[in-house]
Amino acid sequence: MSETFQKKSDAIKKIFTQLASDEDRYKALIELGRRLPPLAPEFKIPENLVSGCQSNLYLSSRLINGLMVFEAASDALISSGLAALLLSVYSGESPETILKEPPQFLTDLGIHASLSPNRSNGLSHIHLRMKKDALKYLVSSNSFLAVF
Repeated sequence: MSETFQKKSDAIKKIFTQLASDEDRYKALIELGRRLPPLAPEFKIPENLVSGCQSNLYLSSRLINGLMVFEAASDALISSGLAALLLSVYSGESPETILKEPPQFLTDLGIHASLSPNRSNGLSHIHLRMKKDALKYLVSSNSFLAVF
């Protein structure tokens, strides 16, 4: 596990373990969604829509200096907050880290248990999309694979 991934996971766990109830968690998620930087209009394209989300959620990814950078936007604050949780930990990590490290911090916090089945499914789809994008960049950066 990368050191930065662990530190970011621990920081999220520290914030959410201080919250006593599911209602407080929802409020924190909504606040994270509000703080998510706006996504530029050119990234709000059908290719960036995450399937499986209850609302429209766009996820943009880039590989910069060997690290994945994610940006997201949703028309629902809870979905934005869920995306922000994942972005806060996975953005700035290598494609290998994104592929190898599950979002255990979400399980540790009981986030899935406090979500409706549809929202939990959407959260899983956001993570799956991050992994797909990481794999795409990892494969495209390995020139030896292009030979096959």
